[in-house]
Amino acid sequence: MLEHPVLVLNRFWQPIHTCSVRRSLHLLCIGHAQVVQVDGEERFNSHDLSSWISYSLDSTDAEMIRAAKIAIRVPKIVVLSIYDRLPRLEVKFTRRNVFLRDKFTCQYCTKVLPETQLNLDHVLPRDKGGRTTWDNIVTSCFRCNTRKGNKLTHEANMHPQSKPLAPRWRPLFGMHENGLADESWNHFLQSDRGETRRSA
Repeated sequence: MLEHPVLVLNRFWQPIHTCSVRRSLHLLCIGHAQVVQVDGEERFNSHDLSSWISYSLDSTDAEMIRAAKIAIRVPKIVVLSIYDRLPRLEVKFTRRNVFLRDKFTCQYCTKVLPETQLNLDHVLPRDKGGRTTWDNIVTSCFRCNTRKGNKLTHEANMHPQSKPLAPRWRPLFGMHENGLADESWNHFLQSDRGETRRSA
């Protein structure tokens, strides 16, 4: 439970990334963050450590972390007290991020497959000047990758389902696909759905 993801907001309440429950509690304890209440009549109230402990006393059906003398409710969202910037708005080009952009779907046969059965394909082959960039790489299954080989798309009669583009940044790329995003985050993420994570 201590490693579960917590949504982190900057001081303007914009989502910037996630951290673990353990890290969020550390930020709360040193006064660098407050916990955002995600339910009840006072939804979206923010709590410092003492008020979060008090609020936790009234929580009967919530996930709790118990210590010798206190029980504290597991945070879902924290807001930073000082940080007001957004991270760099770019997406790191990695194999996994390409798969996430393409939703683990072969762009030629449209099969959704596990990561271990997927490969990257150069739409314009490298030996014809194709580069390894967001706008020339797509997800493909092994079979389609072999079938296309180093042919041009019209030569192989194989065209990607979606035009490959660099995904727009968002702080939580892949979280929904992995089932890790909490429902309480939706209010802050609605405008970001379907896009991608920042460079590390």
